Amino acid sequence: MYIIIVFFILHWYSSIFTQSFFQHRYAAHGMFSMSPAMEKIFYVISYVTQGSSYLNPTVYGILHRLHHAHADTEGDPHSPKYAKNMVSLMWKTKNKYIDIAKGRLAFAEKYTKGLPNWPKFDKFAASWVSRILWGLGYIAVYLIFSPSAWFFLLLPIHFMMSPIHGILINWFSHKIGYRNFESEDTSTNYLPFDFLTMGEGYHNNHHTYGSRANFGGIRWHELDLTYLVIKRLNKWGLIQLKQSPVKAK
Repeated sequence: MYIIIVFFILHWYSSIFTQSFFQHRYAAHGMFSMSPAMEKIFYVISYVTQGSSYLNPTVYGILHRLHHAHADTEGDPHSPKYAKNMVSLMWKTKNKYIDIAKGRLAFAEKYTKGLPNWPKFDKFAASWVSRILWGLGYIAVYLIFSPSAWFFLLLPIHFMMSPIHGILINWFSHKIGYRNFESEDTSTNYLPFDFLTMGEGYHNNHHTYGSRANFGGIRWHELDLTYLVIKRLNKWGLIQLKQSPVKAK
């Protein structure tokens, strides 16, 4: 039982970390820079941690920039205002993601400029062969270590880890929580201490200061766990952080 629980927790937090660190804060926003070699290393780390739900950083970057440019309007690829429920929001986001990935849509330079790009790797990482092999790997772990069939109910979360993380932010951080700043969109901070998504849940803070690497820190209890790792990597010289400080309340 403990092996399964540890495996689930490791997959949950490693996946949300790389999504927040690499696809979101690095690819979409360029909050820090890194060498071409380090970028490829984090490509591979993201693939290993996200597995069957690996997110193409280029596509993610475009999708997320669209979200910020058109938050809670019809141009927003994942606004709860234009979705009946979480499932329909996830489906709409998935379709937009696929359209971008397949090159069916054209975008202004501001949506594509500076995005990381490794087409051969992304083609392999996003292939059905890769996704199925990862899924079989998760099943194998549960077959070997699960003490009860009930634990197999966790498998769908492993299969769709990244979309589930996306729903937590794109739905709940526009539906519940508190706001430090008034804005035209409906963004909120859905948890006072974001232990679930490592700082991604401070969505109202992020929408207000879109280029700030620390999503928390506005109130004393807003600890951004991903930012703590970013600071350490910056100190070690593995990345170069760009940040405009904001005073906490």
